[in-house]
Formats: sequence, C-alpha cells, structure tokens
Amino acid sequence: MGNKSDILPAPVTTKTQIRHHATSVIFAVVAFYWVASLSVVFLNKYILSSSEFKFAYPLFVTWYQLIVALVLLVTWGHLGKRYTFFSAIPPFEFNQKIAKRVAPLTIIYVMMLALNNLCLKYVEVTFYQIARSLSIFFNIVFTYSLLGQRTSMPAMVGCAIVFVGFVVGSYGEVNFSWAGIFYGVSSSAFVALYGIYVKKTLGIVENNQWKLLHYNTAISIVLISPIVVFSGELSEIYQEVYYLGDLSFWLLMTVTGVTGFLINTAMFLQIKYTTPLTNTISGTAKACVQTLLAAMFFQNPIPFMNGIGIFMSLFGSGYYSFVRYGEMKK
Repeated sequence: MGNKSDILPAPVTTKTQIRHHATSVIFAVVAFYWVASLSVVFLNKYILSSSEFKFAYPLFVTWYQLIVALVLLVTWGHLGKRYTFFSAIPPFEFNQKIAKRVAPLTIIYVMMLALNNLCLKYVEVTFYQIARSLSIFFNIVFTYSLLGQRTSMPAMVGCAIVFVGFVVGSYGEVNFSWAGIFYGVSSSAFVALYGIYVKKTLGIVENNQWKLLHYNTAISIVLISPIVVFSGELSEIYQEVYYLGDLSFWLLMTVTGVTGFLINTAMFLQIKYTTPLTNTISGTAKACVQTLLAAMFFQNPIPFMNGIGIFMSLFGSGYYSFVRYGEMKK
C-alpha cells in the first residue's frame, strides 16, 4: 500500500489558492492605483479652486508637492537600510554626471506636472479628462517624428475618435477657458514626450525607476524654484494669503504631496503585477469613474455636447489602447 500522497486526489485546492492569491494581489494593486490616481486629481482640484482656501497658485503647489515627495523618497530609502519592508526603494543617491544626463527628461517632467496643475485650475475635472486624452495624439506624432515609428490605421482611427471627442467636448464645455485648453493640450504633449524619454533615460540609472524618480524629483525642485519666484506667485502668496499660519492648510498641502508620491508607486506596481491589457482596462474604467465622481462631487454640469465629447474621448482612448496591446502582443 502506498503513501497517503499516492491515494489523495490532485491538489486542486492548492492551485485554487494560488489563483486566488494572484487575483487578490492584482485587485489590490489596481485598487491602490485607482485610489492614488483619483486622489491626486481631486485633491489638486480641491485645493486650487474648490476648498475653503482656494489656493490658486498651481506652480507653488507643484513645487511643494515635489518637496514632500523628495522627503518621502529620502526617508523611505533610509528606512530600507534597516527594515526589509522598506527595501523596495533604494537609498537616495545623487551623482552630478548622471544628473546632467537625466536633466532633459526632468525638464519635460517639470513641464508636465506644472501644466497639469495649471489645467486643473482653469477647467472642470470632467473636461480635464478630455484634454488629457490628447496625449494619444501627441504620442503618435512624437513616435513618428522622434523615433521614426509609424502607427497602424486602426490605432489612428482610435486617435481620430479621441480628437473629435476633444473638439465636441470643448464646444459643449460650460466653463470654457482658452487658458485651460492651452494648458491641457500642452500637458498632454509633455505626457507623451515623457513616456518616450523615460525609455531612453532608464538605462542611465540601471533601469531602476526609483533611482530615476530620485534624480527627477531632486532636479525638478531646482528647476521649478526660480519659475515659482519669477512667476510672481511667491509675492502674491506673501501679500494676499492670510491663512499661511493655518495648520489645516499645510496638512491639506502635505496630503496632496503624499498622493503625488503614491501615484508613482501605484504606477510601478500596476506595471509590475498586471498585464498591459489590465492596465488599459483599468485606466479607461478609472477615467469613467473619475468623470462621474467629478460631476457628483464638484456639481459640474454636463451638457449634451460635453457628454458626447467625454464618451468619445473615453471610447477612443480605450479602443486605441486595445489596438496597441494587440499589436504589441503579436
């Protein structure tokens, strides 16, 4: 008579537990990305134009958020030397030779962050999603002009749907703002550029995203500081903002900085633990939920034309991502 293992049924339970564990990890990672991404957009919009403070200084907000992110990176890296739990982020490093090579990417990074917050200052969150969807259009333009890569016709169709959605949504926007349009379109351009230059720059930091974030954050603070000063925001804040001594204001500012740090973490985790198709579905579904929550939370009116534009932008983005995923898989 053989061992018990010979007569017991196949370990179906073990496989089920493994699948369950994998599914739960994916769900947790996607949920974390959703929470972080939605928090960044809503908190930035809230502090810039909807809170009791209405702190309408997006460049200073961007600068402060970078300071918070750098403090978190340095602290986390230091804790990683002692505790395994924090070991995901390497200790902070800064080499001037590497910094010079990373600087072009950082310039794009600063413009992306600053224009993003400037866009949120002037437009509603419902329209913000439409403006940001144009990153697909600029991605096609830049991959052809900078990398010489052509885009397939099905992907071009998805891009065309997004562009028409942008035009229709702009026409139907209640709180239309040329400044908001300019900042939103410009932000989309730098988002597309950032994605291209990240691939070129990662090799400089041994393909470590966290090290790249170290350099990006530190150099960004140096670059954006004079912009904040010469923009006049600092003098306006000193003269007009009466609540600088209010602890709740700085707590809200710090929370926005923490969420900015968390979104980078969430993006890395989602890329690591999920598939490109899951990323696509997650991003499109999150955009839909973000639009609905914005309409409810900020009481943004959505006229018929604006709603059509939002739908077309989301549909076009999802279709484009699905086509690109299929092409990458082949």
